[in-house]
Amino acid sequence: MATVVKKIKLQIPGGAATPAPPVGTALGPAGVNIGQFVTQFNAATQDKKGTIIPIELSVYDDRTFTFIMKNPPASRLILKALGLEKGSSKAKEEKVGTLTSAQIDKIVEEKMPDLRANSKEAAARVIAGTARSMGVEVK
Repeated sequence: MATVVKKIKLQIPGGAATPAPPVGTALGPAGVNIGQFVTQFNAATQDKKGTIIPIELSVYDDRTFTFIMKNPPASRLILKALGLEKGSSKAKEEKVGTLTSAQIDKIVEEKMPDLRANSKEAAARVIAGTARSMGVEVK
């Protein structure tokens, strides 16, 4: 049985991985076949083009690898729900949008497996806090 020698965390746009940085520079020193990773990742994320996908890559001592895809970051889901490109640079003074409880519930549904929350209410508070830090009002 091969043992894990390195764990690498990356955030890559779905269906758009290339051997160029940051992928190549992160995987090259670990001895991973970069072309093989790019092919597998792009095939697995064809339906999520343009969405940032966090991955956790485990590299084994025989240079093989496996990766686990996570859900997009909460901030990306909030921006997507509001149709925005980015949050406010001055979150306390400038508000860029308003998030409804229905939108928060939808984000919680998608993000729940990755959150360290014991209930949907706790997860909703986490998402609302992230939204407020981005200059988004929560109703």
